[in-house]
Amino acid sequence: MVAGVSSLQAATVESMRLWAAPDHARLVFDLTAAANANVFSLENPSRLVIDLDESHLDTDVSTLPLDGSAIDEVRTGIRDGGGLRVVLELNRDISPRHFTLPPNDQYGHRLVVDLEYPGESAVENPIDPIEAMIRDQEILAQRANTQAQAQAQAQAQAQAQAQSQGQSQSQEQGSYEVPSPQQQPPVEVQPAQPHPQRDIIIAIDAGHGGEDPGAIGPAGTREKDVVLEIARRLAGEVNGTRGFKAVLIRDGDYYLGLRQRTQLARDQKADFFVSIHADAFTSPRPQGSSVYALSQRGATSETAQWLADSENRSDLIGGVDGSLSLRDKDQVLRGVLLDLTMTATLNDSLSIGGQVLDQLGRINRLHKSRVEQAGFMVLKSPDIPSLLIEVGFISNPDEERRLRDPVHQRGLSTAIFNGLRDHFERNPPPASLLAWQRDNQRRPSGNEYRIQSGDTLSAIAVRHGVPVNQLKQANDINGDVIRVGQVLRIPRS
Repeated sequence: MVAGVSSLQAATVESMRLWAAPDHARLVFDLTAAANANVFSLENPSRLVIDLDESHLDTDVSTLPLDGSAIDEVRTGIRDGGGLRVVLELNRDISPRHFTLPPNDQYGHRLVVDLEYPGESAVENPIDPIEAMIRDQEILAQRANTQAQAQAQAQAQAQAQAQSQGQSQSQEQGSYEVPSPQQQPPVEVQPAQPHPQRDIIIAIDAGHGGEDPGAIGPAGTREKDVVLEIARRLAGEVNGTRGFKAVLIRDGDYYLGLRQRTQLARDQKADFFVSIHADAFTSPRPQGSSVYALSQRGATSETAQWLADSENRSDLIGGVDGSLSLRDKDQVLRGVLLDLTMTATLNDSLSIGGQVLDQLGRINRLHKSRVEQAGFMVLKSPDIPSLLIEVGFISNPDEERRLRDPVHQRGLSTAIFNGLRDHFERNPPPASLLAWQRDNQRRPSGNEYRIQSGDTLSAIAVRHGVPVNQLKQANDINGDVIRVGQVLRIPRS
């Protein structure tokens, strides 16, 4: 039995709302005042009892949409000693929790009861275990490579600092010693292992949902409904293309916290995360599509900052607060690791965002002609490139009408996917099917070498006796960035 918040006056339950998700159901009581709530379970048969002190019911519970939830039936009555009793007849094991919320711009006092389903996945068709294992190996290898780069960078910084302080590097003076580089023995060329040919996983997040409708247009169109339709169409495009797989973060009318959305993308080993919105502004005039990436230094425009604050505040509707933690990172190298990881992630996000913006501009007016950056909490994943796309301003009457149009929705989803596909065809993850197809389209001009953790282009060139520039040219590499698992062609010297 768990006690809630003390009531100061009798409360009326004006309405009850229910949303069913794959891994939980949420039941919300709309109250005229705060009320004490006791929630407890009963067995044989399985039931959840919700007692509200000094409260009475003024709604028809038979209209609740129970399909797809753990609830078979809802019964109500007056309990001994007064007050309202609500009994949920259950059809599966649940783990209940509840909390109260104070009034806001949309709702009055609320009691929220969550029925979580132990062991259930929050997404439909979760990642295949074998594919998850491949992705885990790839992620671990990339993390090891990043850590090796960070260690090398930290060592270089330490050496530079020591030199600037006038410390001798000779062993005779005994103050600082730099190990002399050892001659690397010739290494036998390692043949490339069978290619995993895995799918590129796109996590698609339809913003808001459940008790959070998002923005509401002049004609009453709800943002949560529009973006879910576009997300489903986008998922259809992704799944209909060989080498890609979609993960719908929300595939129904239910609420997910911002932190949970990014965690689900990570759990499903996503290569990319896109959050779809159709926001409103204080004026009905703004219109057009916008693409946002995370900014480490704040918003790049007043509009971007306003939108970021609006989206971030939506998390409070679910009674959740906080952001992703990086405590699992190595503490000694945390600063360097975070810089390397976030820089690569942001660069990928901006690159993909540019491709998506270009495609959106072909079918819709653009609100901004470049990728904006703002502090959206849903984008704060240090290791998954992420974008937030405002498909249009639902507060604009003309744009609200177009956003309801299935033809326009299909055009938006196609444009978004075309942008994603263009990027990944140019920059496929090393273990992906697209990378395998690209490698096999090239004619071999020598041996092959699969990049291992700790490799650098210069070291690979030295070991195989070829100039670095020739190695870059043979593999269409600009700069010095390589990825663990990438297959290099070693040209004949």
